[in-house]
Amino acid sequence: MRAIILAVLLCLCVPVSRAAGIRFVQVPADANGPALKAVVWTPCASVAHQLSIGPYLLKANRDCPTMGTSLPLIVISHGHGGTFLNHHDLAETLADAGFVVAAIDHPGDTLADMSLAADLSSFVERPTDIKRLIDYMLGAASDSSRINPASIGFFGFSRGGYTGLVLAGGNPDFLNANVPCPDSTLPICDQLRRKQIPLQPLTHDPRIKAYVIADPVDEFPTATSLKDVKAPIQLWVSQYGGDGVLPETGMDLANALPQRPDFHPVPDSAHFAFLAPCPPELLKNTPGICVDEKGFDRTAFHAEMNRQALRFFQSRLQ
Repeated sequence: MRAIILAVLLCLCVPVSRAAGIRFVQVPADANGPALKAVVWTPCASVAHQLSIGPYLLKANRDCPTMGTSLPLIVISHGHGGTFLNHHDLAETLADAGFVVAAIDHPGDTLADMSLAADLSSFVERPTDIKRLIDYMLGAASDSSRINPASIGFFGFSRGGYTGLVLAGGNPDFLNANVPCPDSTLPICDQLRRKQIPLQPLTHDPRIKAYVIADPVDEFPTATSLKDVKAPIQLWVSQYGGDGVLPETGMDLANALPQRPDFHPVPDSAHFAFLAPCPPELLKNTPGICVDEKGFDRTAFHAEMNRQALRFFQSRLQ
């Protein structure tokens, strides 16, 4: 009898192995912005399969019924000119572990639509996009009743990291930020030179309780810019930076935050190391975002970063 009881207890302690379900949805247009293309990953009982979406190879099952209730939600914001699949490996890891994950293409600053990418207005609209995504996931989404509205987290990379810091309560100072703008012919550089800064209020969202931020564009030059950021943050920064991110701003940001973040500098890495490892087609067509510094193992790094991000979100949200 004791052996039977012990066996039962051991079974109860072993985590259930899940796979990621995946579905593509659209957040309807409203007074705050256009329709948003989104992808949602959910816990799924089926074994994951390799799924080809454009150049990306995912490990997920399309339209798999969602497992569980009172599930935590993670929302993802991609970087400049990115897509909602740039961080699919993290999304799969989180969904496998019992999270609902939702990512969007930011209108005007995504691979398929760069119409606002060189304009400061995109920095204002990005946080509103994420708020609208959360509103949808808690409201009209098919799995809204399965989500715990008190357990919402955020992951953002590059401009997506900036987006997260605004949502957390940060107020950017575009004119004094340590962000390079070498080409005065670009609209965004011309706006800065002319001091044409957007005046509309930025969107903060206190529903988000924990943030994982990767190599953010740091538009927050002083502690005053970040004084209202209260939520816990896990901060990842590259050694060499790139795409508007200077190497020194990661440590500057860590020191400026009112609460010390869970800080992870990544040796030998450049900015795009935080994108998911590239499959062959993506590597062939866009080597600039796929090829890392000599000796840097992106696959091994992502396994570790995803593990650490999962642990961070579990400790704050589950």
